[in-house]
Amino acid sequence: MHRRHFLGLLGAGGLAGLLPGWALARPQLDLERAATIEPLEVSEAQWRERLSDAQFEILREAGTEPAGSSPLNAEKRPGVYRCAGCDLALFDSETKFESGTGWPSFYDHIEGHLLTERDFVLLIPRTEYHCARCGGHQGHVFEDGPEPTGLRWCNNGLALRFEPRQA
Repeated sequence: MHRRHFLGLLGAGGLAGLLPGWALARPQLDLERAATIEPLEVSEAQWRERLSDAQFEILREAGTEPAGSSPLNAEKRPGVYRCAGCDLALFDSETKFESGTGWPSFYDHIEGHLLTERDFVLLIPRTEYHCARCGGHQGHVFEDGPEPTGLRWCNNGLALRFEPRQA
């Protein structure tokens, strides 16, 4: 069973009622899509043609890759991290840091390029984030990152494509 189907069976509102103190867990970010970004409408069949099976599982079905499996963990060059589904720039390398979690992590994102929603799949509320153009699942954001934001945008490496900055 995929995470989204599980969520639908439980109903996030019903779960929040069972765990009232957790319903206010942080961070609660209400991000808005940049006015210049048009949502991308692509059929499931088209996504399956564009993405590898593993990328489809992550981006379209909210899966998670194994910790430590992404070569992007070791990426140190200056550049931009883009959505592997639609190529929208999501993070600048200047905001990347080593979190020790096994997933590429950033303390900030490119404004207007990510959207968030509450995720109760593990019963503890988390903030899940998606590409603002294609809706592809990227990861979760936590409040244990470095300054200046204190946030950790924990991303699946397979959901990203790195583009080195030209010298």
